[in-house]
Amino acid sequence: MDRRAVRRALTSYALLLPSLVGVGCFLLLPIAVVAWLSLHSWNLLGPMRFAGLGNWRSVLTDPAFGHALLVTLALAAIVVPLQTVLGFAVAAPLARSERGAVLRVVYALPWMCAPVAVGVVWQWLFAPTGGAVNALLGQRIEWLSDPMLALPSVAAVSIWSNFGYVALFFVAGLRAIPQEILDAGALDGASGWRRTRWLLLPLLRPTMFFVLVTGMLTAFQTFDTVYALTKGGPGDRTDVVAMRIFSEAFDAARPGRAAVMAIVVFVVMFTITLIQHRYFRNRTTYEY
Repeated sequence: MDRRAVRRALTSYALLLPSLVGVGCFLLLPIAVVAWLSLHSWNLLGPMRFAGLGNWRSVLTDPAFGHALLVTLALAAIVVPLQTVLGFAVAAPLARSERGAVLRVVYALPWMCAPVAVGVVWQWLFAPTGGAVNALLGQRIEWLSDPMLALPSVAAVSIWSNFGYVALFFVAGLRAIPQEILDAGALDGASGWRRTRWLLLPLLRPTMFFVLVTGMLTAFQTFDTVYALTKGGPGDRTDVVAMRIFSEAFDAARPGRAAVMAIVVFVVMFTITLIQHRYFRNRTTYEY
């Protein structure tokens, strides 16, 4: 290798160094710490002791953690499809509206607000006595303390917070579709639902893939909204995995078990993302 090639390689690595340091310090190092912590027993105050696979056995056989995973999957099954459909329904007119810029900001405002603040506001709205929702319905409903309604209520708040963010990506995807393709579809008789089903949705698959993956990851990391609304109750009906990890790490002072739970959640999220990638890989066109 000549001197010029060596200088070029060193320059390239020097330019990459800030990003590599960031990835190492804020991604790889925390993963290594969590993996190391999962093999130790610690109460946050005393000395650590090596526990081997003890934390793994206790977590993988813990029915409470399994229940938290099921609750999180149920929350994701409600939130992700509904916020995707609602975001697309809102994006279609926004992409053509002359006032689209103003409306996009309005729809995205809930997503830009702090989740804890959103949860506190909706806790007031869902209040059984004096709450705006019950006042509009004219009857008393225990939205957050009824075991059958707590999880759907949390899901409704999550959908309300995120569908505007989802709509922004669909607006960008719709505007990226060349007008010539839409005109050709109109000449072939594609209108209404047929235009959406056979023209827009296939061309929006890259956007759909991104929205579904990020929506699923966000659903599995839901914590602030649940903490502000229900704190995991009533009972354990809204005890999502992020809430369970927080409780294990700080309330029960068992960060080793919490680390195991975090790794299991990472594996589940990675598996779901891989399945989504395999589904969209051969069904997506990135160039028109």
